Amino acid sequence: MQFINRRSLLLGSAAAFLAAPSGAEPQTAIHVVKGTGCECCDQWAIYLRDQGFAVTDEERYGTLLIRFKMDLGVPPRVYSCHTGMVEGYALEGHIPAADIRRLLEERPEAIGLAVPGMPYGSPGMGRESAREAYDVLLIRRDGTTEVFTSYLAA
Repeated sequence: MQFINRRSLLLGSAAAFLAAPSGAEPQTAIHVVKGTGCECCDQWAIYLRDQGFAVTDEERYGTLLIRFKMDLGVPPRVYSCHTGMVEGYALEGHIPAADIRRLLEERPEAIGLAVPGMPYGSPGMGRESAREAYDVLLIRRDGTTEVFTSYLAA
């Protein structure tokens, strides 16, 4: 099962290398697969770059995007508008950078993280100062989920 083609991997690796200041550790690479023309997907990618990640992205149309999510094992009940990949983990939806860093530090046996729907105030979805309460879910390998982090309404 191939998630990222060789060209995307090479371009992402080159971008991470070139973006890292000399003498610094390379940035963590995140590849984002998004729907066509989705502004909030673009905003999440910008947010991740601002948080120090090396982000590559690609558009997939309709069923190709859904197939990508299915191939990763993301349960349909947690689908959002885009899916990221970081070091073997899926990132479904508008996940905060702190949770991505925690995931990579703890390295749980899991498919990845999800923020179902598109809660206002999550990264890429409007002002955090006016955010709705939402949960970041850990997606276990058996498809079950549990709360990884809860964000209260602002």
